[in-house]
Amino acid sequence: MSLSPVEAEARPMFVEVDEVHKRFGGVHAVRGVSLAIEAGSIRGLVGENGAGKSTLGKMIAGIHQPDDGEIRIEGRAVRLRSPRAALQAGIAIITQELATVPTRSVIENVFLGVETTRANVVVNNKDLAQRYEQLVDATGFDIAPQKRVGELRISQQIRVEIMRALARDARLIVMDEVTAALTIDEAERLFEVVRTLRGRGTTVVYISHFLDEVLRLVDDVTVMRDGSHVKTSPAADETPRSLVTSMLGRSLDLVFPDKKFPDPAGAPVFEVEGITRRGIVNDVSLQVRAGEIVGIAGLIGSGRTELVRAVFGADSIDSGTVKVEGKTVKINRPRDAIRAGVAMVPESRKEQGLMMRRSIVENVTLPHLAVLSKGGVMRAGDEIGQVADITKRLDVRASSLNAPVDSLSGGNQQKVLFSKWLFRAPRLLIADEPTRGVDVGAKQQIYELLAKLAADGLGVLLISSELEEVLGLSHRVLVMRDGRIVAEFNGATVQEEEVMQAAFGEGRDDQPGARRVEEAAPQ
Repeated sequence: MSLSPVEAEARPMFVEVDEVHKRFGGVHAVRGVSLAIEAGSIRGLVGENGAGKSTLGKMIAGIHQPDDGEIRIEGRAVRLRSPRAALQAGIAIITQELATVPTRSVIENVFLGVETTRANVVVNNKDLAQRYEQLVDATGFDIAPQKRVGELRISQQIRVEIMRALARDARLIVMDEVTAALTIDEAERLFEVVRTLRGRGTTVVYISHFLDEVLRLVDDVTVMRDGSHVKTSPAADETPRSLVTSMLGRSLDLVFPDKKFPDPAGAPVFEVEGITRRGIVNDVSLQVRAGEIVGIAGLIGSGRTELVRAVFGADSIDSGTVKVEGKTVKINRPRDAIRAGVAMVPESRKEQGLMMRRSIVENVTLPHLAVLSKGGVMRAGDEIGQVADITKRLDVRASSLNAPVDSLSGGNQQKVLFSKWLFRAPRLLIADEPTRGVDVGAKQQIYELLAKLAADGLGVLLISSELEEVLGLSHRVLVMRDGRIVAEFNGATVQEEEVMQAAFGEGRDDQPGARRVEEAAPQ
């Protein structure tokens, strides 16, 4: 086994992976990877979707077994045939699809399967309470033990998973995209926890698409590409740009497409007036013209997603009107929006956008069955042909259109989600967090897709937690705070500081480039 100088010098090693391979049918997911991870360190693992990083993490955690090669734990060769076997070896995994039991309490989840019992029959609740307090003291997680897990925020559920791993004496924890659903503040608190774990001697393998957070958190970072190990180096020696170059095998600047501004006198294709969802969205009005990308910025809880869910009919409204191409339309449910020419890419493809175990074809055509059937019978030829056309245009890469969506990389899953809503040309596309959970290559493709859709005359309403994304793509930027639109900026001149001031409520009424919406609203 050939190790990098970094790995060769760092001893002792907790886990060593030696020339491992993993195949899924005709896909060679991991190709002869060798690496070693020092005990009590945080190792970053990065790469594009499909690079093999999650598969490698799952092999270390016993979810997948290598077809060839060897895994050694503290110098001893092991065959981890299941997650339970991995736990017995001191290894646990936490993924963005959390494995908690939402209907059970925190303490039940933490000790599930390792409860203290009396006479091997009755659970010793007093002993469990003492063990739980010890975990709280060790981690600093102050979560009420009897609270139902389903009532917790995602960040708290991740902490429950960490406590469960520690309750099983896990000495290595694989964390796979665990911050994907967290706010910035929640992610920062999680990083503090991970650093605390390292201080206690726990080894962490940290897999993430967010390169900045990887470099701030980890000791060393391993880059994978096309299933192979590209390099391992100290995080201090890398930058996001250098990692992207290694991940792609070429230099790539995440530049935004040139903006082609629509005619400012053009008629709007989409208008909302006075949209109110009591206590959540307050008297919001906006317009989107043909060929225009309108970005909505704001802090978590500002009402951005709640607004677009309301105008799409996913949530009810108390008052307000919606117009498409000047005609008032009544939208009570998503079906009404689709018929009116409004499509929406939701913020979570797994929970709101796709049926993960169904095929690409089924996912793409689901909202359009009425136009693909005659007398209740699907026209299979039309269905396959049209899906093939749209997925080819969006560069969806899969072995077959009948492949289940959960077999695809995150980037290709997101492209399937776009295909679903572009299958029939809408007049407005609402894109809520359109690049969440995708790698840099797929992100660039989505940027170019949105710019092309706008250039072809589609109206786009864009929401993103990445302010750089909103500013880089939008022709106009609206800022929400407390359920209201509080400022509007020209996308050609807007600065990040101006948007953040408006989002936090710190901007002055006369700040350059801004139209204070409260003042500009018609009387």
